[in-house]
Amino acid sequence: MDTSGLAFPFHIDEHGRVAVASGDENIRSKVLQVLLTALGERVNLPEFGCGLRDLLFDPNNEILAAVTEFTVTKSLERWLGDEILVERVDVTNDGEQAQIEVVYTRRDRMETGKVKIAF
Repeated sequence: MDTSGLAFPFHIDEHGRVAVASGDENIRSKVLQVLLTALGERVNLPEFGCGLRDLLFDPNNEILAAVTEFTVTKSLERWLGDEILVERVDVTNDGEQAQIEVVYTRRDRMETGKVKIAF
């Protein structure tokens, strides 16, 4: 059974209603929310997120990659552990930019998915 939630980013659909996401789109939206939310950003849930943007101005090297992999993995396990199994988090550097690829398995269907983000 697919769960549904508010679409991310929040927007109004073509019918004038709040847009919703379900299935894989819903899971991907939740992963992005965890990755892009700064710690302390949510007033009623200040621990939510992973602080990815806090790493933005750190030197782009192997240490940043290791810290990012650890931080992303632990945050996803904490906030989405009931919905996904984090298979791996890969961080690659190309000088100016770091790319994060999260590979996960949905617990409800045991299907693998992935999310990529660059920062």
